[in-house]
This record gives sequence, structure tokens and C-alpha cells, in this order.
Amino acid sequence: MMTIQPLLEKARQATASIRTLPDAQKQALLQALSRTLTENIPAITAENQKDLDAMPDDDPKKDRLLLNAPRIRSLAASLLDIARLPDPANQLLLENQLDNGLLIQKKTVPLGVVGVIYESRPNVTVDVAALCIRSGNVCVLRGGSDAIHTNTFLVSLIQDTLRAFHADENAVQLLPVDRALVTEMLTAAQYIDIIIPRGSQQLIDFVRQHSRVPVIETGAGVCHTYVERSANLEQAAAIVTNAKVSRPSVCNALDTVLVDEPVASGFIALLAPQLAAHNVDIYADPAAYALLEAQQYPHLHPAAPEDFGREFLSLKCSIKIVPDTKAALAHIQAFSSRHSEAIISRDPIVSEQFLNAVDAAAVYVNASTRFTDGGVFGLGAEIGISTQKLHARGPFALEKLVTEKWFVYGSGQTR
Repeated sequence: MMTIQPLLEKARQATASIRTLPDAQKQALLQALSRTLTENIPAITAENQKDLDAMPDDDPKKDRLLLNAPRIRSLAASLLDIARLPDPANQLLLENQLDNGLLIQKKTVPLGVVGVIYESRPNVTVDVAALCIRSGNVCVLRGGSDAIHTNTFLVSLIQDTLRAFHADENAVQLLPVDRALVTEMLTAAQYIDIIIPRGSQQLIDFVRQHSRVPVIETGAGVCHTYVERSANLEQAAAIVTNAKVSRPSVCNALDTVLVDEPVASGFIALLAPQLAAHNVDIYADPAAYALLEAQQYPHLHPAAPEDFGREFLSLKCSIKIVPDTKAALAHIQAFSSRHSEAIISRDPIVSEQFLNAVDAAAVYVNASTRFTDGGVFGLGAEIGISTQKLHARGPFALEKLVTEKWFVYGSGQTR
């Protein structure tokens, strides 16, 4: 019977190597890896094409799977950003001298072995490896079978770079994609310190239900934009369009538009041609349906109950007309995944009410939810967007890949 235990044992053993790498060496390693990615763009895209060829064109995950030259250059640039960030480990958080002479210090230390389970997105392979190396952690990666060629080649480049810097190559490992081995990973508490699922709600739910290793949830985003009655409607239409069409397959893309009834007609008249230009399918409640039908919107569907609270991950969205802010907040409370939510409003009192009332990792006023991203927030990169409240919330980036440790210095004290 196949087992990943030998790989996990090597990962645990590699923690000493990566934890003790000098800061300057970790920076130089990431800089070298950045150059390696750029130099290997043709080879990476060739491997990626093998994965793309195996995925149906209508699969919404296909855009996530794609690694073209601009995206690889962006990955390479993000490695340089991560290298420039301060090492989050070995930071002194607290120091206290007790009356008995004991010196007590609290410092940040690496988490240890970080396990990440993800789907489709090979950029996650590079992001996670770089963040873990920079913070002194080991990572074991379980990507999806749909990205196996790309991930295998990327990990080979990362391991080559680790060896070149005399670091243990087992600090970054790609696990087999056999589904039967996922349970072994989730129950390997003696080897893995934390599990991070990044992908669909189904994946996150499965990991949460079956893991014996502590879990930090990332990924699923059901994102709303609420157009309040005082909004600049032209601005609102532009923001909603950007949030939906700029990259519809990602977790910070818009899923549902809520519109105050007094401005619904004017807003939809502005929004409809912008979304129609991108062939967006709209699932509308009865009031919105009537307004869109009057605009002769070409891709219109009556909304079913399941179209609210749905992460579309494609050029689809739902629209609902609400009587007031109270109703909008109630809808978001009922259907949000607590990822990213936005209000478009010129009323500062209502905007502050929205910011304080909405329970989400990121809340926006007059801006697109597409900005929820570790790189955009100045964090270098991210493992994912955490939608829970313990340890990390929002972009799970370099600063959160540490825990705390107490150091106590004595001179013979007893209790």
C-alpha cells in the first residue's frame, strides 16, 4: 500500500536546515529562484500547456490553471518582493525581568511544517514555497491532478535552487495526487504542524471535517457589492464591472450585486451595457429581472434561491434589489462567506455602518473587492485569504507564518 510517510519524515527532518538558514542566504535564494523562473519561461509554459490541453475549455478553473509568460514574470517579481520583506521569525515581542531574576522573552518562531492542499493554481506552488522559505518553514504541497505537469516542474526548479544554496531540498515537497493519500496527510499530526486548504468550499469542508492537524481555512469567496441610494451610479457601475469581469475565476471576484430600490433603474441602465459587453450571465430577482428585460439584456435568467450565496467563479453574477441598507446587511449576513464585501455610497454615516456591521475579512467603501490580495496589500504574496478569525484573517501572508515561543533565562532559580 502506498504511503507518504517517508516524504513527511524527510520534511520534518528538513526543518532544522531551513530554520537555521541565515537571513541574507534566504534572500539570495529567493532572488536566484526569481531568475530561474524567468530563464525557464518556455519550459514552464510547455509543461503548463500539457495540463491545459487536458482540461475542457468550458471549465471555470482553466484561467486559474494558466501560467503564461506575463504571469510567470509576475511570479518572479513577487519573489523579489518577498525577499525584501523582513524575516517574520526571530522577532522579540516581549521581554520581562522577574523579581526572582528570571529573564523572560517571547519571540516569533517558524510554524514548522506547513501542509497546503490546493486546486488548479500552479502559482500557489511558487508563492507557498517562497513564503515558507523566507519565514524558515518547510512546506508539503498537495496540488491537484489537473496541474501535475506544471507543479512537478516548478518544484524541481525550487529544489534545484535549494541544493545550490546547500539547503535541504526536502524543505519543499510535492506530494502524489492519489486521493487516497489525502487522508494520510490530514492525519499526520506528528509530521505536519498546520494544514491550509485553498480551493472550493467542498475542498475546505472536507479538510475541516477530516483533519487531525490544525486547519486554517482559505479560498471560498462569495463577494457582494451593495449600491446604496447615495452612490455615484457611474462609479458604481464601473466598480461592479471591474469586480466581475477583470478576473472572474478568482475568489475576490464579485458574485452578487445588491441595489437600493430608489436607484435601481438608473443603476441598471448604466450597468447593463457594460456587463453585456463581456457576455456576463445575470441571475436576477423579479424586480431586477424586469428592469434588465426592459434594457433587452441578452444574457438574463430568473434567479433561483441557490443563485444567492453562490460562488460563480465565471462570467456570471446575481442581482437583487433591496429596500434599504438594513435589508442589504441582512442579505450579506445570510449569504456571505466572510471574504470581501463592498458598499458604494457617498453617505459617510451609512458607509461606516456598513464597515462596522459586515463580518468579513476585508470590507470596502467605493472600491472593487478585487483588491483583496497579499501582493496588493503590500504583503509580498499570500498562501490564501483566510476567512476565519483565529491566527490569521484576510491575506495569509509572510507575517502570519510564525508562532510564538517563550525563552526563559535563569541562574539557578527553583520554585
